[in-house]
Amino acid sequence: MPGQHPHRAGRAVSGGHDDSGITGSALQGGDLSLRARVALFLATSAFAGPLANAVAHAQAAGVATAGVSIGTVEVMQLAVFVGVTGAAFLSAIVLIRERARTSAENVELRSRLADINAALRRSEALLNLRDQRVVVWAAENKKPELIGTLPVESGAPEDRAAFLAFGRWLMPRSAAALEHAVAGLREKAKQFDLVIESQAGAPLEVHGRKSAAHVLVRFVSLSETQRSQARLKIDNQRLAADHDTMIGLLDALNMPAWLRSEDGRLKWVNRAYADAVEADNAEAAVREAKEFLGGQARDAIAAQHKTHPVFEQSLSTVIEGDRRVFAVTDFAGADGSAGLACDTSAIEAVRGEYERTVRSHADTLDQLNTAVAIFDTDEKLRFFNQAFQKLWGLDSGFLHSAPDNALLLDRLRSEGKIAEQPEWRRWKEGLLGAYRAVESQEHWWHLPDGKTIRVVANPQPKGGVTWVFENLTEKMDLESRYQTAVRVQGETLDNLAEGVAVFGPDGRLRLSNPAFARLWGLSGEAAKPNVHVSTIRDLCDRQAADSPWPGFVAAITGFDDERRDRHGLTELNNGNVLSYAMIPLPNGQVMMTFVDVTDSVHVERALKDKNEALQKSDQLKNEFVQHVSYELRSPLTNIIGFTELLSLPATGPLTQKQREYVEHVGSSSSVLLTIVNDILDLATVDAGIMQLDISEVHVDRTIAAAAELVADRLEEHSIRLEVDAAAAPKTFHGDEIRVRQILYNLLSNAANYAPEASTIRLTCRHLADGVEFSVHDDGPGMPPDLLDSVFRRFEPRANGGRRRGAGLGLSIVKSFVELHGGSVRIETGKDKGTTVICTFPDMPGIRAAAE
Repeated sequence: MPGQHPHRAGRAVSGGHDDSGITGSALQGGDLSLRARVALFLATSAFAGPLANAVAHAQAAGVATAGVSIGTVEVMQLAVFVGVTGAAFLSAIVLIRERARTSAENVELRSRLADINAALRRSEALLNLRDQRVVVWAAENKKPELIGTLPVESGAPEDRAAFLAFGRWLMPRSAAALEHAVAGLREKAKQFDLVIESQAGAPLEVHGRKSAAHVLVRFVSLSETQRSQARLKIDNQRLAADHDTMIGLLDALNMPAWLRSEDGRLKWVNRAYADAVEADNAEAAVREAKEFLGGQARDAIAAQHKTHPVFEQSLSTVIEGDRRVFAVTDFAGADGSAGLACDTSAIEAVRGEYERTVRSHADTLDQLNTAVAIFDTDEKLRFFNQAFQKLWGLDSGFLHSAPDNALLLDRLRSEGKIAEQPEWRRWKEGLLGAYRAVESQEHWWHLPDGKTIRVVANPQPKGGVTWVFENLTEKMDLESRYQTAVRVQGETLDNLAEGVAVFGPDGRLRLSNPAFARLWGLSGEAAKPNVHVSTIRDLCDRQAADSPWPGFVAAITGFDDERRDRHGLTELNNGNVLSYAMIPLPNGQVMMTFVDVTDSVHVERALKDKNEALQKSDQLKNEFVQHVSYELRSPLTNIIGFTELLSLPATGPLTQKQREYVEHVGSSSSVLLTIVNDILDLATVDAGIMQLDISEVHVDRTIAAAAELVADRLEEHSIRLEVDAAAAPKTFHGDEIRVRQILYNLLSNAANYAPEASTIRLTCRHLADGVEFSVHDDGPGMPPDLLDSVFRRFEPRANGGRRRGAGLGLSIVKSFVELHGGSVRIETGKDKGTTVICTFPDMPGIRAAAE
């Protein structure tokens, strides 16, 4: 078709233009190809527009040129061709010019690339020096690149993975700081400059920077000067970190801590210090200079620091109104001091309680009869009680020297206190195996002296062993003796004449002896064990009209709640009388005993009759004595009175013989009156009707009165009376008449036995609880066999005495002294004389009767 050819030609031209454009793009790149296309489009539009307008005008005029008819389509094709051709020419011109410019730019770029390569080589040469290493992160998801190296002495590894593991070759503190700084650089672009320290001790500078596309961390090895500065910086960082850590620790402690300046003022305190001094906070405590310790304690600390930098002592202070004990440690340096106080009040209380418990435990163990010894983990003796020392007879010096267990066993063996073993070493090792045991061990030792010892080794939780030595010799002996006693008692019970029966709480017979069945006339079957008491009661009720067995049954079976001993008599039908006793035993058992007391009852009845007769006889005797005494006193009084009248000159003169007879009658009558009075006094005492007239007894006056009564007898035999009352009280409470009578009888008794021209000593002295009178004579003394009968009535003694009496003197003395609540004793001996001592209490208790 003729109308399509120009169109195909245009597409071909267009295609050729595209080829030239591609070529241009090869020179210019993607941007030049785009510019070429734009220029071609503009050129085509410039030529095609006027041509189309011309064609349109020609058609409108209907003009035919050169006799040729030109259609509209041909005109259009021509216009397109002309436009394309023009555009091609223009494009060629543009492309030529662009190629020239591109060539010039390529030359310039090659020159710049060469410069960049040279700079890169110089940079790599600088980075590859052995004093720095750079870590570069190009993107977040790419591995970092390492450039350069560090000196060997720095301790940095060459391997990439090992170098990036900072914790392996850096100090922990430096590694942690670097990791933290790198994380902040990559995530928040925070630049940093650090001085770190490797594990080899080499300091390094680290600089962290971040650009738009890269993250760089540079490690730089330092010079010697820089290293010194870096070390100082690291030390400063370390000291600052340690200071912060220590301050944080001290502030967290529940113990008051403080820092003081050189002049002693507070610089810093922790929270516990502020709480102790009741400050709002630590700053307020420092600002207000509130002191934790008292002035005396601070002075003691300052005085100690003058000679020693460290002060360690327990001090007391008041906290919240309570006095507490603190263990204070204070260190003084060149620029100040620091202190720490630990509350040991509870520890001291626990220590005191522990010490008291240990002492109490030791005292308790020391009082035990069981031997106890405690050895520590080193097998050394740490404690022993008295029973242990007594059991083995070891000296305390050896035991207090803390000997080990093996040495102790060897010594016991060498001294022959434990039995010799066939294999001593193996036996000892087995015994000492208790120190490695978990549970207690028990051994039995039979000692050479016949003792049997039970040895218990009890391991302690914290090591060591507690040895318990229990002497079972007596126990085993007691068990043997008990078994023997049981057998003997069984035999004895069976052979007793006394009937015995034991009933259990269920009312059944537990045991009985043959005498029980014989006394109650029971058969052997009826008295067998397990027979109920009701059966025995039925059989025994037939033997007695008034049987006590119903009461027995009530007590045995528990119907009678009152468990008590019962005693009584019962008479059987055959005339026998049984004495019974019912005794409650433990566990609800009851023992009953029966004794045939028929003969005893008969004898008792006879004795009662005889006793009644004797009582009546004694009553008649007392009445007779009193009657005779009173009857004798009246005529004796008359005789004495008439004798005194006869001796008076007014009665008339008497011959010498008559005067002697009158004197004998008077003296004999006086003696007889004294005997009658003594008998009457004793009868009154025996009857229990004598009453003492208690008042203040004047010692001097009473002694003088008694001495006057015996003055004639003493003068008759040239006996001198020596009275020692220097230590005597002025008065004491008693019956003055009876005391005078006591002293008279003592002096009369002494005058009877004292040698011619000798001295009788009467001594009175005050005691802590009374008064003591003693009368001593230098007579022959009393034989020991007479001391038992010296106070008996009507026992006259003629051993060296001048006259025999009724033997009532010392009996009356004893009776009257005991009526006062006192006592009488005699100190005598052969050729030592006799001393009778009477003691009277301060406040006499009147007794109803005296022996």
